[in-house]
Amino acid sequence: MSLLGALSAVREVVVSKFFDYLLDKLGSSEFLQFATEKQIQEELEKLKKELLEIRALLDDAEERQIKDQSVKIWLSDLQNVAYDVDDIVDELETEIARRNLMLERRGSSSKKPRLISDTFNIVLINRGMMSKIKDVTARLKDLEPRKTQLQLRIIDCSKSNGRKERQQPTSLEIETQVYGRDKDKETILELVFKGDDDRNFVIPIVGMGGIGKTTLAQLVYNDATVHDHFDLKAWVCVSDDFDVTRITKAIFQAVTSEPCNDNDLNLLQRRLKEKLSGKNFLIVLDDVWNEKYHDWTILQSPFLTRTPASKIIVTTRSSDVSSTMGASFPHYLKGLSEDGCLSVFAQHALGAKDFEGHPNLKEVAEKIVRKCKGLPLAAKTLGGLARTEIDLEAWEKILESEIWKLSDHRFDIIPVLQLSYHHLPPHLKRCFAYCSILPKDYEFQEREIILLWRAEGFLQEARDKHSIEDLGHKYFRDLVSRSLLQISNKDRSRFVMHDLINDLARSVAGEICFRIEGDQQISEHARHLSYIGGEYDGIKKFEGISKAQYIRTFLPFRFSTYMSYYITNDVLMHLLPNLRCLRVLSLKGYLICGFTRFY
Repeated sequence: MSLLGALSAVREVVVSKFFDYLLDKLGSSEFLQFATEKQIQEELEKLKKELLEIRALLDDAEERQIKDQSVKIWLSDLQNVAYDVDDIVDELETEIARRNLMLERRGSSSKKPRLISDTFNIVLINRGMMSKIKDVTARLKDLEPRKTQLQLRIIDCSKSNGRKERQQPTSLEIETQVYGRDKDKETILELVFKGDDDRNFVIPIVGMGGIGKTTLAQLVYNDATVHDHFDLKAWVCVSDDFDVTRITKAIFQAVTSEPCNDNDLNLLQRRLKEKLSGKNFLIVLDDVWNEKYHDWTILQSPFLTRTPASKIIVTTRSSDVSSTMGASFPHYLKGLSEDGCLSVFAQHALGAKDFEGHPNLKEVAEKIVRKCKGLPLAAKTLGGLARTEIDLEAWEKILESEIWKLSDHRFDIIPVLQLSYHHLPPHLKRCFAYCSILPKDYEFQEREIILLWRAEGFLQEARDKHSIEDLGHKYFRDLVSRSLLQISNKDRSRFVMHDLINDLARSVAGEICFRIEGDQQISEHARHLSYIGGEYDGIKKFEGISKAQYIRTFLPFRFSTYMSYYITNDVLMHLLPNLRCLRVLSLKGYLICGFTRFY
């Protein structure tokens, strides 16, 4: 079983917050005013009653799903119905807005006589709405027998929901500290400054996910002696897409600080070879998965006439990658010592390197850290979780959680990641799961994510307490303070998700969020769709989307802004108009000559 598969096995489905939102909407004065017909009023009341009865059991169900797979399946089915209810609510709100706009345009009150055609249209719309409301209410009723079989009960969640309001996170102001890697750094530096031969031109740092390979490479890359030693430096995030043209272009842009629009590999490599000629260069290829020797030989062509002092550092999870690149001195990165992990944990939980200010917490912290098995990411993630409540009782709950017993023994980090999600409040769980639409290694700005959350309706609470922007900022900084989002090493104004955290987000989102990658088939339950934009995106790229007719998000992402991108008219005129539930539509970056109105 893959790590993603193992994570999916401990996935949680959270719908309680969703139900609260739907009940709030259905009880609003706008909806009551809209439902002027007695039949629609009755159907809405039936729907609301079903939602209320199920909502009373959701707190128990969401807690029990950790150990009971049948409860999780019931919640997943319920989530799909809840999305359909939300689509009806959205349609009702749109119709309310349309009618209000009609009244405004007439410049009169609703007491003036309506046109016959308007009245006829309203009758048709009401009938359509009534049919949809009846259908979704019936589907909720169909789930009732299972809730009885599962023996779900109403529980008092006032205690669990009454968490203390947190102070605004300050982790961004804390200077990032690296613990327990001094010897590893010295070893890599020795290899970097060692005379060149074919055996040590490439220096691989090998280790499992979350062990700190990228952090160690960054320490070396930014070292003052390294800066003075090399004429040119480049850092390229490779990931699992070993596209030689893309990587070559990224190296060229890094060493020249110039944009590059060339896609001709031969021309690119000649230009790169000229730039590197006679220069001592250091190139870091981060997160390499490719084990194909042929691909590596093509990529290294511009490096064959290198200076003796030039080096390439590679971070990878696979020792086979090291062999493919002809490296004789791979550095196998081991887990941190317990003291090192404890320091990482303390840094992220308390903003300090030790427990001098909180001696009563040290013993339980040491027990928590033992479960990290030397993984810095685990210590960092748990530290971010512990930071939310600096309290002995709260930390003991983390230590004694049932989640530790559910892990696949091959993936020690799973319970750590699962705990970090499990302890999020419901509103943050929804926001975090939505981040699964972000591609791995994609760097984003805070405002970009807040705008997406806002469009999806995740910031509804802003009506009473905060402005939408402030609330979005608070949610985002909460995820940063818990180490679920982190500041980019390359640009401190941007953020990134660690690969394992990205896997966690994908696992908890399930079928609801879908990234077009490889040959995966889109689920009919998918609501949010993203993809990496290509140079030419045609209808073939989006085959199968017709099954997911309730898509709310259609979002391309790009790792380069230096190319020209195109999208075909088939997509614009025949695909997008059929996605009637869209809330987020982005065509940013595409060169579009004409745009016919299709909504």
